[in-house]
Amino acid sequence: MFRMHKTLDTITLFHKPSVAASTRVLTLIKTAKSTAAKSATEDQASDHSHHTHPHREDFDLEVTEAAPTKDQLRTIFDYVGTNRVTDLVAGAKDEKDAMTRIAANPDAFQRPVTVDWNNGRAVVGENHSAILEMVKALPKSE
Repeated sequence: MFRMHKTLDTITLFHKPSVAASTRVLTLIKTAKSTAAKSATEDQASDHSHHTHPHREDFDLEVTEAAPTKDQLRTIFDYVGTNRVTDLVAGAKDEKDAMTRIAANPDAFQRPVTVDWNNGRAVVGENHSAILEMVKALPKSE
């Protein structure tokens, strides 16, 4: 019988290599991805720890140095709240102002920002515990 493979969740890191915090977040997520991939391939027939110690399934990691599109930015605002607009876009007063500022200067978008598109979560900045919580969370059941 054929079995449909589940599509992996996608986590995107809006990254800027010249920002030390962004580089640390990238390393953190790569380490978490490596751990998820390793534990997803272990022989679980003899090991039942996955029942008592749930972990994140493997995921796709997309790293981009580009600013988000308007649609992506709206979605990120939905995830983190529009009260965080100044944390995401330097000097922005509101969502509309943020869109204008990014269109004029993509570097106005503050990085790092980590987004789990499939589970509707985003972390602004270098909050390691929030990022690990997001990365290690069990995927929503279908």
